[in-house]
Amino acid sequence: MTGDATPRGTIDRLYALNAGLAVAPDRSVYSPGRWKGEQITLSCNAYLMRRAGEWMMWDTGIDDGVAEEAGGRVIAHTIRGIVVRTIVCQLADVGITPADVGRVFLSHAHFDHIGNAGLFRHAVWHIQRREHEAMFGPDYEDHGYAPSLYRCLNEAKVELADGDLDVFGDGSVRVVSTPGHTPGHCSLLVRLAKTGPVLLSGDVAHYRFNMEHRCVPSMNSDPGESRRSMERVDAIVRREGAQLWLNHDVVQTATIPHAPAYFD
Repeated sequence: MTGDATPRGTIDRLYALNAGLAVAPDRSVYSPGRWKGEQITLSCNAYLMRRAGEWMMWDTGIDDGVAEEAGGRVIAHTIRGIVVRTIVCQLADVGITPADVGRVFLSHAHFDHIGNAGLFRHAVWHIQRREHEAMFGPDYEDHGYAPSLYRCLNEAKVELADGDLDVFGDGSVRVVSTPGHTPGHCSLLVRLAKTGPVLLSGDVAHYRFNMEHRCVPSMNSDPGESRRSMERVDAIVRREGAQLWLNHDVVQTATIPHAPAYFD
C-alpha cells in the first residue's frame, strides 16, 4: 500500500448483493477448538460497483441455479449452499444485466465466490496469479475448488496480478494481497466520496470472533499466512479509517443495506 501522496479517487456507488447462504454442519471447522458439532449459517455477499460509468463486480456468489433446488444443494466440504434470490434478479433491481458488467475482481475460487462465473464470461477478470495457478492446477481438490464452476474462464480475458494492485492508479479500487485462506486470496479496498473507504475482506476471517482472536479455519491453505493477512487487514483499516466488511458474518451482514440500496 502506498502513502498519503497517492492520488485518491473514488467510485460512484457500491451495492451489496445477497449471494446466498452457506450452511455447515460443524462450526469448529471455522473456529478450531470451539463449537464442536454446532451447525453454522454463513452469509454470502457479492458486490456491485460503478466507477466513471463502468460496472464492476467483486465476487459472483453461489450459482444462481441453486435457487431452483428446494433446500439448496450440498456443494463442497459438506456445506449446503442456499440461494434465496438470484444475482440476475438483483442486478435487474439496479437496472442492469450481467452483460453490463465489464470487470470482475475475484477474492478466491470457492463455490460461494465464483459460482456465477458463467454470467460474466464476457468481462475482464482480475485474479491473483497464485490463485489462478491453484484453481487450474492438479491439486485443486486440496483447496476445495470445483473447476466446473469456472471452466468458462479458459475462454475469458483474465488479467493476473502478483500482489497488490491499484487498478486505476488513483486509489479508488485497490486489490490487497491477503493469502492464507487459499494460496492467492485477496481483498479489495474501495473508496467512496461520502461513505469513505470500505475494505471488502473476502474470507480473511469468516466472522468477527475469528478476526479478533486470529482464529484460522482448519481448511485454510496456510495458517501462518492467514494470521499475517489478518494483521495486515487490521493495519490497513486503522491507517485508512476504513469500514471492514466481513463477508460471512451474518450479524454484520444484517446491518448492511443491500441492493437496490447503495453506498456513495
